[in-house]
Amino acid sequence: MTIRIATIVGARPQFIKAGALSRQLGMTDGIEEIIIHTGQHFDDNMSAIFFKELGIPTPAYNLDIHGGGHGEMTGRMLEKIEQILLKEQPDMLLIYGDTNSTLAGALAASKMHIPVAHVEAGLRSFNRKMPEELNRIVADHMSDLLFCSTSTSIENLKNEGITSGVCQVGDVMYDATLHIKSQAMANSTILEQLKITEHGYNVCTLHRAENTDSPELLKELIEFLEAQSQAAPTVFPVHPRTRAALNRDGLVPKNLMLIDPVGYLDLNRLLAGASAVFTDSGGLQKEAYFHRVPCVTLRSETEWVETIEAGWNRLWKGPDFVTPKPDISEYGTGNASKLILEEIQSFLTA
Repeated sequence: MTIRIATIVGARPQFIKAGALSRQLGMTDGIEEIIIHTGQHFDDNMSAIFFKELGIPTPAYNLDIHGGGHGEMTGRMLEKIEQILLKEQPDMLLIYGDTNSTLAGALAASKMHIPVAHVEAGLRSFNRKMPEELNRIVADHMSDLLFCSTSTSIENLKNEGITSGVCQVGDVMYDATLHIKSQAMANSTILEQLKITEHGYNVCTLHRAENTDSPELLKELIEFLEAQSQAAPTVFPVHPRTRAALNRDGLVPKNLMLIDPVGYLDLNRLLAGASAVFTDSGGLQKEAYFHRVPCVTLRSETEWVETIEAGWNRLWKGPDFVTPKPDISEYGTGNASKLILEEIQSFLTA
């Protein structure tokens, strides 16, 4: 009997996680994966290049849904995903992370009584002003299998009354980093292109709406980054939303090397050679740790509390780094995708 799994992706972090698990699914007999790309991230630098570099199969469906408010975007996705699920009748829906695509997929499948598996479940920032926080809470409460990276995530779910179907499997982004790192070191030429040298630069990303929508906060963040970057240039792949906000506010950052978004191969090469990482991305906080590079999170909180506790990460307005810097064992050994697949097979064949 063939197990049919529909996968929802729409944004860069989901492409990376799906790359690791789709590779595992593709190597397993008796499993058919149907990839549905919502189009939330749609241009080549934010989408197509990740499919190519990570070897993700071409999506069976591309909904081309982006732009508009959160409600509008989620509603349009929900309508289209429901139509696809009615047609394909998968045995399970696989969702990743905390985007509008995640929420729309969870809503559509749960209303049709299709089991939902949530990769990276249980994360909590405890800041409900973040749309991502609301998405992940709702998605978790509609999921049948909840794959957690750490014991903190399991405890968060327990505090909300969710104990059934919860599994600690490690972090699929670590699987992805291990897969791509050697390729990045051997094949990426991004350092030569930018004329920067190993450990002679920093890396920055900034894209969350809470930071870019506020002219006052964005200006303060840029001033912080400028101050931190006086000793070495900071490479800043600029998200389209952030570039629009910088133009809106007439901000011209100093000591920051603004470039277009880069693919996964080049990003990992940049991370591997960086002296420090500055980011408001949840995924990049972990990726910095996977490359053992100190990170400063450009937010007032982080879901990845273990990176703070282990001294690899700090908040931009928080205390300085904690030392020493031990490894974070809960992220696993790079076999999270295999463990997730085993749990899915067990659930669907029980």
